[in-house]
Amino acid sequence: MPFAQIYMLEGRTREQKKAVIEKVTQALVDATDAKKETIRVWIHEMPKENWGIAGVSAKDLGR
Repeated sequence: MPFAQIYMLEGRTREQKKAVIEKVTQALVDATDAKKETIRVWIHEMPKENWGIAGVSAKDLGR
């Protein structure tokens, strides 16, 4: 049973996250020959203040 964990900054719409799950699922089906029903995909959304780039939070950078 393939598992995929995706980490991304907060701010994407429900539709965007759904599209990511669908595309990652299909990529795993294609790459592993696993049945679609056995694939699990998790999206972990990170608050922008919890993500840093060059010592500055993404929130402070306006990203």
